[in-house]
Amino acid sequence: MNSRGFAIFALFMVQLLYGLNYTIAKVVMNENYIKPFGFVLLRVIGATALFWIISIFLPKQKIDKKDFFKFFIAALFGVVINMLLFFKGLEYTSPIHASSIMIIVPIIILILSSIILKEHVTKLKIFGVTLGLVGALILTLYGKSGRPGDNVPLGNLFIFLNAISYSIYVILIKKLTAKYHPFTFIKWLFLFGLIILIPFGYTELKAVQWQTFTTYTSWSVVFVIVGATFGTYLLNPLALNKLKASTVGIFIYLQPVIAGLFALAMGADFIDAIKIGAMLLIFLGVYLVTIKRKKAH
Repeated sequence: MNSRGFAIFALFMVQLLYGLNYTIAKVVMNENYIKPFGFVLLRVIGATALFWIISIFLPKQKIDKKDFFKFFIAALFGVVINMLLFFKGLEYTSPIHASSIMIIVPIIILILSSIILKEHVTKLKIFGVTLGLVGALILTLYGKSGRPGDNVPLGNLFIFLNAISYSIYVILIKKLTAKYHPFTFIKWLFLFGLIILIPFGYTELKAVQWQTFTTYTSWSVVFVIVGATFGTYLLNPLALNKLKASTVGIFIYLQPVIAGLFALAMGADFIDAIKIGAMLLIFLGVYLVTIKRKKAH
């Protein structure tokens, strides 16, 4: 397989792992094996350990002292706030809602870029942003879940705030990722994230009754740590190095499709007219934003 072919395969695997993660992580949390903040801490402990172990066999790169604060801020938005809000939101909402709302990240990045980086925004981009946000709003206010204990509006709000946090992180790391090797960047990002997370997740992680875990639960936790965290953060930079940003952007459309099909197959969610309509608005909005970006480049 050539390098471009491998990059496309890596990008597909990232979307597949993320897509499966919505249902797998939700089932573990909703069956009360582990609470969201404890799960996030466990996830980051495992991924941080894996990144630092592998870094032993890779070339070393020194971090400038002035950049440590930038790593701290990036970890705050990209690991801590992002993951805590995502898992807490996923506890309350459905996999289809969560994955659909997450694809508005390119729209939020566009808005933040226009505000922070002073990038020019066309009328068509504004129209795309409006459509996407209307779709997300419809999902948040009117979407329903198949699980009686869910609180969809609250869960969707957390997922939306998580998308904003992740978008801020993407803008913050532009210079860091250009300066440092992806592995150097990720291992320090996760180490800082782990340090900040400990006070938030320690109590819930300590309360976990490990002896009650079924085989499925254990493998689900391993999947979230190794697949949906370590694997995605490892494969994403490999794909980004070989593919255009516009190509990478298009692949995000796969995430709600994979998440939706897997959730329906597992009986963890259902589809209705409101979800389909809102998803189409979000898809169209993201398409208008990303297609114009591609032409601008």
